[in-house]
Amino acid sequence: MSRADVCVVACAEAFRGDGEILAAGIGGAITVLAARLARLTFEPDLITHDGVCLLTGDVPALGQAPEVVEGWLPFREHLWLVLNGRRHVMLGASQIDRHGNTNISCIGDWARPKAQLLGVRGAPGNTRCDPTSYWIPRHSRRTFVPEVDMVSGLGTDRGAFELRRVVTDLAVLDFASPDGGMRLVSVHPGVSVDDVVAATGFELHGVSGQVARTREPTGEELAVLDRLDPGRLREREVAA
Repeated sequence: MSRADVCVVACAEAFRGDGEILAAGIGGAITVLAARLARLTFEPDLITHDGVCLLTGDVPALGQAPEVVEGWLPFREHLWLVLNGRRHVMLGASQIDRHGNTNISCIGDWARPKAQLLGVRGAPGNTRCDPTSYWIPRHSRRTFVPEVDMVSGLGTDRGAFELRRVVTDLAVLDFASPDGGMRLVSVHPGVSVDDVVAATGFELHGVSGQVARTREPTGEELAVLDRLDPGRLREREVAA
């Protein structure tokens, strides 16, 4: 078992209880694996797709086309799902603050940025209309900042629909605190609360007292992961 395995399972747990909803992992192997792992284990009604426009009847390994296709999901229908709260997406973020406002647009003053990134893309609609989670493979003060340089995705203080979970290479966090601020839920095996605090640029809820340890994958989950990702691409996203 590796840290990457723990991270995939922690991301998969974000989809628990979703039922028949489109599960979309964006931004890397771990988020895609998380949605597929959830469907093959504890959340069989999840709808998964090939990353483009095909709804998958089976759940293929990374890089392989599905053998069974259940339907076609053109972009207009995909947008209908987004606008009607029928998609749970797991995004990335270049910056995130204590209320879950995220930035994927630029670093520095937005009028004259030091670095141009992706632009807001679909982040406003996703965060306003649907459950949204985040996978951040490098938990650091460069990413977990007091204030984002530009708001791309909405936080709990700006009317986000539901920010479900933030999973990083160190910990699992959520926003189930009285003021909607980020809360430490669990630390991964081999990580301390102090490690997480030191890597976060703002004060976290839930750091005092006993903090849970992120659960390790079961034998069944490890077997499924090895089938879905025989080349272990997930390892490339996590340093540890």
